[in-house]
Amino acid sequence: MFSVLDFRAFSSGQDSVGFTTALGEACRDSGVFFLTHHGIPRGLLTDVGEVADTFFALPTRDKTPLDIRHSNTNRGWAGYGVEVMADRPDVPLYKESFSIGLDLQPNDPRVLAHEPFRAPNAWPAIDMFRDVMLDYYKEMLALGRLLMRAVERDLDLHADFFQPHFTEPMATLRLSHYPANPWDIAATDTVDGPAQHDYGALTMVLTDGSAGIQVQDKAGQWVDVPDMPDSLLVLVGDCLMRWSNDQYRSAPHRILPPAAPRRLAAFYLDPNPDSLITPLPGTGAAHYAPIRAAEYLRARLDEIYLSAAVAQ
Repeated sequence: MFSVLDFRAFSSGQDSVGFTTALGEACRDSGVFFLTHHGIPRGLLTDVGEVADTFFALPTRDKTPLDIRHSNTNRGWAGYGVEVMADRPDVPLYKESFSIGLDLQPNDPRVLAHEPFRAPNAWPAIDMFRDVMLDYYKEMLALGRLLMRAVERDLDLHADFFQPHFTEPMATLRLSHYPANPWDIAATDTVDGPAQHDYGALTMVLTDGSAGIQVQDKAGQWVDVPDMPDSLLVLVGDCLMRWSNDQYRSAPHRILPPAAPRRLAAFYLDPNPDSLITPLPGTGAAHYAPIRAAEYLRARLDEIYLSAAVAQ
């Protein structure tokens, strides 16, 4: 179920056709794959984990000024219980997270115009935190754009079909911390609900190697995500599924209560706010109505927060 794709085949041009074919098969079948030799410096991956651990170890009083509920632009800290299950809004999630987006200044015209999901990031007072997060964001955005070029080829689209939609995307880098199972929850229960889908085009996840992440196959069975050191777990999101008119499969996944604390760093590649997400031509009858990316993201995020005023 978990194809392993060596990105060097595409980035070097030595076997871009083979890589594109394998990517397309994975996106159609399972909606998930591992990406190896992705080009992200190993030292940066280590730094991301270290600054994440440092942030989540801060006392609550130091994180409260960064509360994501102070904003509607998907930036800041979400404490325990701020998120809820999309299909069970009465059940809060026992996890915390920290999110950033494009790094904009307060006087940026997009911020002053109150464009959707445009705002300065909120930063904790931790040495190197901002630099590490922005370096990783930059690397992941570049990687995501390259992967979308492979998607263009697989879907027989002209070169640069997707690129204009990711020039200034609503991409989010989110650190998440799941504490050790505090209530001895049964293994069949989950922290993040029966199943969840990501909302954007692609999600690229850096895990800490701990067990408990599962993806649902087409038969409805939950399959454990294996530990794959030095790789990224890539999942197709609902936006790309809609764009492809269900040629690609958005991978249902869930996170089991961890026996030990778990840390994830996920990069959500959402398009530009004004991008129109409409099923591709030549794919038969449209399964979805056209919708602007910002409108779609807002509606989906409002499903998982206790307050509709919170964007994530």
